[in-house]
Amino acid sequence: MAAEPTPADLLPLLERIAAALERAAPPAVPKVDTSAADAFLWGPERRLIPVPRVNRVEIGILTGIDRARDTLVENTKRFARGLPANNALLWGARGMGKSSLVKAAHAEINARRPEGALPMKLVEIHREDIEALPELMSLLRNDPHRWLVFCDDLSFDADDTSYKSLKTALDGGIEGRPGNVLFYATSNRRHLLAREMVENERSTAINPGEAVEEKVSLSDRFGLWLGFHKCSQDEYLAMISAYVERYGLTMAPDRVRAEALEWATTRGSRSGRTAFQFIQDLAGRLGQRLDG
Repeated sequence: MAAEPTPADLLPLLERIAAALERAAPPAVPKVDTSAADAFLWGPERRLIPVPRVNRVEIGILTGIDRARDTLVENTKRFARGLPANNALLWGARGMGKSSLVKAAHAEINARRPEGALPMKLVEIHREDIEALPELMSLLRNDPHRWLVFCDDLSFDADDTSYKSLKTALDGGIEGRPGNVLFYATSNRRHLLAREMVENERSTAINPGEAVEEKVSLSDRFGLWLGFHKCSQDEYLAMISAYVERYGLTMAPDRVRAEALEWATTRGSRSGRTAFQFIQDLAGRLGQRLDG
């Protein structure tokens, strides 16, 4: 009859088991110093990545979106002061400054915050990581800062169920949405869903009304809807003039106007993005730098 193993005999086996479990365990998520930056990315590794310098323009040169600008800034200002504010959906035409406005509003509020007040933080979550939004909000819940969580170009296609994570995060579940977190999203779609997706749900569901209602109701979680529409020629030229003045570009106004119109015509589009692309081309040809 074999002798029973002694503790000394079992020790190497236990050490090998412990080592195997340690290798199998997910790596510990390093803590992030939220005072290290005013903006962060929520990465696929489920951690906050500081962004030392945010790619944005000054709010004063965002032209042709005055009503949306004033409304979003006021909503953001209330949130920064600890007052009630709404999640916001900025929807509509491409290139009309939706994401630029979110980033500019964040900078504007921080620049004008009272002395001694903590800065408001901005964290961008990519569309592909939206299922981790509840996890992000849980992480931010006990942080002393106020946080704008921002998702650019948010939309959902057929067979995509991650919108349920967004609904849960915006409603807050049993705990409620963290009081120090506000969610802003931009989208080309008012209801965040492709039209054919809604129509397909309506035509194939056993109860079409309920199937469509569940998905369309996602946009109802945003208390603030701001629409962005294609700009007129005058609005487009006003954007060009604002950029020319801001960056001190030296060219005769009539020539700038003619070249800007030609630029828009060749691209079949008039928008804030088209205007800034023209300004980048103009500055390059003039040998002048754009100082952020």
